[in-house]
Amino acid sequence: MPAGLPLQPHDGCAGSSSAEGDRRNEVSEKAFAPGETVGAAELARAGLLLLGEQAAIDATAVFVPADAEGAMRRIEIGAGVRVGAYAVICGSACIGENAQAEEHTIVGKPEKGYAAGHLYPGAGARTQISPGVVVRAGTVIYAGVQAGAGTVIGHHTLLRSFVTVGEDTQLGHTPTVERAARIGDGVRCSPGSHITSSCVLAARVFLGAGIRTINDRELVWREAGREPELVPPRFERGAKAGSGSVVLAGVVIGENALVGAGSVVTRDVPAGATAYGVPARVRDRHGGRRRSTPKEATLL
Repeated sequence: MPAGLPLQPHDGCAGSSSAEGDRRNEVSEKAFAPGETVGAAELARAGLLLLGEQAAIDATAVFVPADAEGAMRRIEIGAGVRVGAYAVICGSACIGENAQAEEHTIVGKPEKGYAAGHLYPGAGARTQISPGVVVRAGTVIYAGVQAGAGTVIGHHTLLRSFVTVGEDTQLGHTPTVERAARIGDGVRCSPGSHITSSCVLAARVFLGAGIRTINDRELVWREAGREPELVPPRFERGAKAGSGSVVLAGVVIGENALVGAGSVVTRDVPAGATAYGVPARVRDRHGGRRRSTPKEATLL
């Protein structure tokens, strides 16, 4: 714990991730300007930092308690947390006990600007990094993200606003996970993948490297009188997709289904089936017990 912080030790993240819990983290007195960075000691003196026992914050790490709308938001750092060099922790972030935020990470960044038919005002939101989570160097985590206990978030990962990640999940380096995507428990997402907004990866899904998911059938962007109709794909429990696969809008990869590497999946893959190719065809509907001939293969 840095010297001179006038706070009682704080064991973990109090409150909830609900809107009510987020409001409790707002502070009415405006001590800092929107976007202003401050050190741990100054933030603690303002009553905006709750710090756990044996938490270690690098002297170069900074905090941003005020969002673009001027709302002051407390930051909670649990017992045993490690915050690395040049990390940036934003208001309403809660980092649970024994979690790590390595060097050059950003946690709780409010989103500001236009994206997919919506204008984001730069408002903060409660960002929950649960106990034991490891946030590797260079990661950017936007406001409203929830990361479950024991999860590892790889180097230079981008998690956009309101993404949820379950417990004991592993995200390899450099994936991009877009707004409101939901990733379940025990998921493995290999490096370099793109998970589109509102996509669902259920528990135990395994994605190879360089997976591309798509949620827009018409590629609408700022066209007068038109709004994008986004239909994200979904991966059911235990589904697997090999490296380099592309999964198009609205497609469902069924429970325990397998998509071969380099496939372009244009239609649903049934539970337990194996599919591969461009476009992907179902080659096996029996979980490996019988493989169809090319003539028998079903075009998806």
